[in-house]
Amino acid sequence: MPLVLSQLAIIGQSVVLMVLAGHRGAAVLGAVAIGTNVWNLAIMAMVGTMMALSPSVSQLDGAGRRGETGALFRQALWLGLALGMVLGAAMFAGGPALAAAMGVDAALLPGVRAFLHAMSFGAPAVSLFLACRGLSEGLSHPRPATLICTLGLVLLGPIGYALMFHLGLGALGAGLTEAAVVWLQLAVFALYLRGSRLYQGIGWGAGRRGPDLAAIGGLFRLGAPMAGSVLMEVGMFSATALLVGRFGAAAIASHQIALSVASVSFMVPLGLAMAITVRVGHAVGRGDAIGVRRAAYGGMALALTSQAIACAAMLTLPGRIASLYTDDPTVLRAAVGLLFLAALFQLSDGVQVACNGALRGLKDARAPMLITMLAYWGVGMPVGWALAFPAGGRTPGMWVGLIAGLSVAAILLLARFRIVAGRVAAAE
Repeated sequence: MPLVLSQLAIIGQSVVLMVLAGHRGAAVLGAVAIGTNVWNLAIMAMVGTMMALSPSVSQLDGAGRRGETGALFRQALWLGLALGMVLGAAMFAGGPALAAAMGVDAALLPGVRAFLHAMSFGAPAVSLFLACRGLSEGLSHPRPATLICTLGLVLLGPIGYALMFHLGLGALGAGLTEAAVVWLQLAVFALYLRGSRLYQGIGWGAGRRGPDLAAIGGLFRLGAPMAGSVLMEVGMFSATALLVGRFGAAAIASHQIALSVASVSFMVPLGLAMAITVRVGHAVGRGDAIGVRRAAYGGMALALTSQAIACAAMLTLPGRIASLYTDDPTVLRAAVGLLFLAALFQLSDGVQVACNGALRGLKDARAPMLITMLAYWGVGMPVGWALAFPAGGRTPGMWVGLIAGLSVAAILLLARFRIVAGRVAAAE
């Protein structure tokens, strides 16, 4: 539950930002939506790579080697700092050009550029925060991250309102708000890690203080394919948003509203997947094959339950949900139609993310990356593009592609987990 609440607080920040942008008009919402989807490519690369820390810590903890986790965490900080600086610079220099290259409505590009330039300064804080979170959650202490993410949610509203409305900064204010909040969250988390008794005995003084290329390389070799898997999915959603941007501000605004709602529901199975990773990793560390399967299948059942509830809400209350974001009648009608399509991929989305979490706990990363590449870019994007453009289905056509990609991913990832879990049981 703390992991789920952390994810809900994180996506809650995005929702608050979108609501603020929506009430500044379709143009500001469209610019923030495009900018967010471009920025997500960088942030998910960091999220995916830093995912290597949590199962590594949990396996050490499960094997009774807790005292080695502090040294590993220090090297994760070096990795996170490098990632944040490189990806922040890439977003600052290349993010606006990527949006322009995808044919986004030219009227939105100045706002997209302002948003991305502001957000890029928060990139190092994001990756370092993920390292702090990976250590804490890998040691089965998820509550600190929950509290700190909730603090970010509380701060974002008033900061965003002041910058976007009182100072009139629009999309630039949205980017500055996100960057400021993540730096504040990092500062609080760092102070908590050093001051709390929860992290005693992890070996703070052990290992090298400077970069250890062998340890950093080990984390990167595990994290890079995890990042690849995440980017395959996020890239599909981001590319969808950029292609929808060709249809104008109203189309991208309605797309972002439906995607924001789907993202909120996705945070529950994503939080469960993080818990599955830790529990599976701990079971692997102590040599418990039955515990591996119990953690994975129990998490999958919970994910399916949560997504069934989300599906029902989107099918029965689409108008009320969409009206929270906008009062523009054109945008509202389009968003309601997209929410019906979003409801259709809730179950497959829950299964695929839960299976990915279980496979991360087993440190199985390369095969899931290839599976997601096939599902999202071999099936999802081609189907969506064909329906949206040659067939004339526009935005709903792209959403049918999302349904196809997520469904194929769910089937193949579940099959992969069954194979790998069977190998663990056989080895025991």
